[in-house]
Amino acid sequence: MGKTSDLTAVQKTIIDTLHKEGKTQKVIAKEAGCSQSSVSKHINRQAKGRKKCGRKKCTSSRDNRTLQRIVTTNPFKNVGEIHKEWTAAGVSASRTTTRRLMKDMGFRCRIPCVKPLLNKKQRKKRLAWAKDKKDWTDAEWSKVMFSDESKFCISFGNQGPRVWRKSGEAQNPRCMRSSVKFPPSVMVWGAMSSAGVGPLCFLRSRVNAAVYQEVLEHFMLPAADQLYGDADFTFQQDLAPAHSAKTTSTWLKDHGIPVLDWPANSPDLNPIENLWGIVKRRMQYARPNNAEELKTTIRATWALKTPEQCHRLIESMPRRITAVIEAKGAPTKY
Repeated sequence: MGKTSDLTAVQKTIIDTLHKEGKTQKVIAKEAGCSQSSVSKHINRQAKGRKKCGRKKCTSSRDNRTLQRIVTTNPFKNVGEIHKEWTAAGVSASRTTTRRLMKDMGFRCRIPCVKPLLNKKQRKKRLAWAKDKKDWTDAEWSKVMFSDESKFCISFGNQGPRVWRKSGEAQNPRCMRSSVKFPPSVMVWGAMSSAGVGPLCFLRSRVNAAVYQEVLEHFMLPAADQLYGDADFTFQQDLAPAHSAKTTSTWLKDHGIPVLDWPANSPDLNPIENLWGIVKRRMQYARPNNAEELKTTIRATWALKTPEQCHRLIESMPRRITAVIEAKGAPTKY
């Protein structure tokens, strides 16, 4: 037999119903499965209109709206800064109360997403590209070899400032950050298809057209042989200056490599970006001491990626294209 506060919602409903029917407290206690004193206290509490006990709230609805406006206006402030601004507005509350109320409002401290800025022309081209490719089948996408460069840092802990946001606001522009300075790192070129991953190339210098053509010669062609053999394939690359240079286009034509047309500033359409993310998350607890150890860790982690994982990423292409069409060319969650 518990106290009044221990009554379940079902027990309280039974007590209220039987009390309205004029049943005695003894009968009600027997039916609800609780003590008669619990029944009496619950009935008296309901009669007095007392919903719950506890200390009166130290903030008003107006104070809470002020707090929500402060967080919404600048979601990148930490709790201390938000609390200082809130109390400066005349509110008397502790820092713990500030954090609790922010949590009650639905705000959570998260790492902000980073998305490329797209102008109107780029969004229009992305939308046209997506509409052109919306009927492509999985078999057609499996013939595409996706490629990209990615930067790997020796320290994976530098993720920048956090942001206060509510559920579903990850893609809200005000909750996203620009790029931050990175610790010492290495740049890597890689390729993948639904058949698996190709060999990695660690870039030692700034990638210009000449350097990129060497990458194509010594790493892209071997990757194509490994992943496709004698079968036909289409090569995907983004519109980086080295990729779109005339000499690079000539090199690809001379080697008979068909290239997939690609919209500018569209990493969300490239499944290898997700594969890079998987590799980096797998490496988040690694602590390489220098660039060579970092390269060794990257190679080992990259080699663990299976054809099944790559195939699942390639299968997401129709969903990515649908998302771009629905967003009218704007960046998507991918």
